[in-house]
Amino acid sequence: MDRQAQIEFLIDHYENPRNRGRLEKPDVQMTWGNPGCGDVITIYLKVSDDQRITEISFEGEGCTVSQAAASILTEKLKGQSLAYAESLSPDDVAGWVGREVMLSRPRCALLALSTLQLALRYLPKRPS
Repeated sequence: MDRQAQIEFLIDHYENPRNRGRLEKPDVQMTWGNPGCGDVITIYLKVSDDQRITEISFEGEGCTVSQAAASILTEKLKGQSLAYAESLSPDDVAGWVGREVMLSRPRCALLALSTLQLALRYLPKRPS
């Protein structure tokens, strides 16, 4: 994706966020933020017995990058396995938001992933 297309993609996710809003009775919810810049994300997850993310949403405040990255992350994870979610890395996020954005605003771009990783640690264990 060229630079202009990447910018338009991020702005679209910021202005028209996917999966934004509180999830009723989540299996886990986690809030995390960047105190220096004021970005905050809350991730909500519901997981099926077969360890798939059946529902995921977010709420938050902050810059275009942090909020767009949260929207993109929730789109990528809906229906995916917990193993997939646990395997995500900063390189995956860089591929979604753009390497240039990642290099210039890494804390903002990675806030949703960091919040997700914390949420996964606190997810109640389910029988296999």
